[in-house]
Amino acid sequence: MTLPAAPDASTALPGAADLWKPVLVRAAVALVFGALTVFWGAPSAAGMGWAGGAYLLATGVVLIWSVQKAGFQTGPPAGKILSAAGAVLTGTGAAVALIPGGLVFGTIAALGLGLAAAAELYLGITGRGRSVLARDWIASGVIGLGTAAALPFFTDLGPHALLGVAGGGAIISGVLWALAGLTLRHDARGNSAEAVN
Repeated sequence: MTLPAAPDASTALPGAADLWKPVLVRAAVALVFGALTVFWGAPSAAGMGWAGGAYLLATGVVLIWSVQKAGFQTGPPAGKILSAAGAVLTGTGAAVALIPGGLVFGTIAALGLGLAAAAELYLGITGRGRSVLARDWIASGVIGLGTAAALPFFTDLGPHALLGVAGGGAIISGVLWALAGLTLRHDARGNSAEAVN
């Protein structure tokens, strides 16, 4: 049995040559947040709210940016799904930052992460063979759903535990998105070099 070849980064999605930019920015946002949660020994509830809110808000904005870079805004329904996921994360981030507290973080952040992860998982499953990001969306969706499912169980353990759970998921997804972004960048450079020759 032969597996189908992976789609070429320059033809799988309109605008895919620039798709590596939001993917790498998303990776950087996740890794910075993850590193913050590792090294911040005693965060307050307000600090947890602002840090977690900024992470969710920035991830939502980057998702919306990736819709534009991928050329989804005029094309397939994937753009609407990603835009909705980005909007949910942006709103969730604002709510978590403005209403700090363990219960709020454990429920609202979990809800936002879960909805966005479910959207990515759906896009990954339906986009297999058509999108260069399908496998990454599946992995990111599974990681996000796992993080969202775990967060409510840590609401009573305080900000450090909640940030640790969210940061752990962020580190794993950040590494995933960094690899995806670097691969897309390499493919885009290779395709532009071939076009010149």
